[in-house]
Amino acid sequence: MSFVKVMIHAVWGTKNHHPVIISGIKEKIISHIKENAKRKGIYITELNCNSEHVHCLFGLNADLSISKTMQLIKGESAHWINLERLTTGKFEWADEYFAVSVSESVLDKVKEYIRNQDEHHKKKSFKEEYEEFIKRYKFSNQG
Repeated sequence: MSFVKVMIHAVWGTKNHHPVIISGIKEKIISHIKENAKRKGIYITELNCNSEHVHCLFGLNADLSISKTMQLIKGESAHWINLERLTTGKFEWADEYFAVSVSESVLDKVKEYIRNQDEHHKKKSFKEEYEEFIKRYKFSNQG
């Protein structure tokens, strides 16, 4: 048996950053993503969403890549949101996402950050947050 503990903080948004994750459906989406992930062997330790994006802290499964994990979470949840007709019109996630590994020493800090998204976004927009992540983690615009 392999033992793997690689924690990933992933952030992804709605297509064109439309603020469609409103109160009432937010809780349903969070609950569904967690339940679906668990069925697929994806261990989510923290998950929260804002009107236009999601923050997720998960343990990377030994059998799944980050891209496959994101595909399983995003693809299935978009399909489910549309089946349940939780939003007006067709719901889609943006293609891109942000993902970084998280050191054991800062796990609690990242969990707290994800839990407090509502407060955080009273001061900073998703666009500002995303640009800050790109700069902080030294990503270049690769398309």
